[in-house]
Amino acid sequence: MSRKATCADNAAMENFFGLLKQEMYYGEELTSYEALKKKIEKYIDYYNNDRIKQKLAGMSPVKYRTHASQLAA
Repeated sequence: MSRKATCADNAAMENFFGLLKQEMYYGEELTSYEALKKKIEKYIDYYNNDRIKQKLAGMSPVKYRTHASQLAA
């Protein structure tokens, strides 16, 4: 962590929350906290296991980490 009020500390989470709101939340009408909680959990699973990212050579984050650890071994 760096000094107080340095925005770089929160950059990764701010980016994730922005994507979450764009891809999952906007335009949806949720009826309860439990419905929102389930939808967020489902999105996090999708984001880590299925969502393909160009920066990760066209792989999901979990597949990329697995691939990188196999190359390092």
